Amino acid sequence: MARKFMVPALAVLAFAVGAPVMAQVPANIAKAVADPSRPAAETARDAARRPGEILAMAELKPGDTVVDFVMGGGYFTRIISGAVGSQGVVYAYQPAEFIRFAARYGESLKAVTAALVNSKPLDGPITALDLPDNVDAVITVQNYHDMHLKPFPTDTAAKANAEIFKSLKPGGVFLVIDHSAVAGSGISAADTLHRIDIAAVKQEVEAAGFKLEAESPLLADASDARTVNVFDPAIRGKTDQFILKFRKPK
Repeated sequence: MARKFMVPALAVLAFAVGAPVMAQVPANIAKAVADPSRPAAETARDAARRPGEILAMAELKPGDTVVDFVMGGGYFTRIISGAVGSQGVVYAYQPAEFIRFAARYGESLKAVTAALVNSKPLDGPITALDLPDNVDAVITVQNYHDMHLKPFPTDTAAKANAEIFKSLKPGGVFLVIDHSAVAGSGISAADTLHRIDIAAVKQEVEAAGFKLEAESPLLADASDARTVNVFDPAIRGKTDQFILKFRKPK
């Protein structure tokens, strides 16, 4: 399972399907990244994880309702909370199966949501996913491949994608970031290397009704051969990752 600088307000990111598109990091997101209350261990990872640019792709606005899908240790939950502000809501979702696997997942869910007044915990099973309706965005970071772990039924990702589609408002964004597997490998590396082929993700998510709107090379790293487990010390924190922005049609 995937465990989980400070960006200026005018930072930009090129991302595209087809022609390049430029997206500024809005002030609400830049402010959330710069929040001094964030744990030092997390801010130290900002240069590598690029949260401002990533969340700019999700178009988070003050007052939005957002699901952090498989929130891990809460790195993105905290930033999303600041970005949507006091009038917004962030649902921090931690699968019940993960909590049974390791107590720290449940502990993180409780601790993070207790510290964020605009957050709500969700801990139902991923195999019977039930998300709130009418949300503006769903974001999953380094965890999409987990739905293809061997303990889960083979239709887990398909059912989850369908529920995410149902949960989002028309026009809502589903942002997927994950560790890249070798092209053409499909889902075969999900259980062994904690990676997934970008083409497999596109196919699965679009099958649920989403439209791929953009993809970004922001977290790409050509030095990663994509053949080593992401937790191997030689590659951990330095993997080649893809970013895909899907939209629910209006």
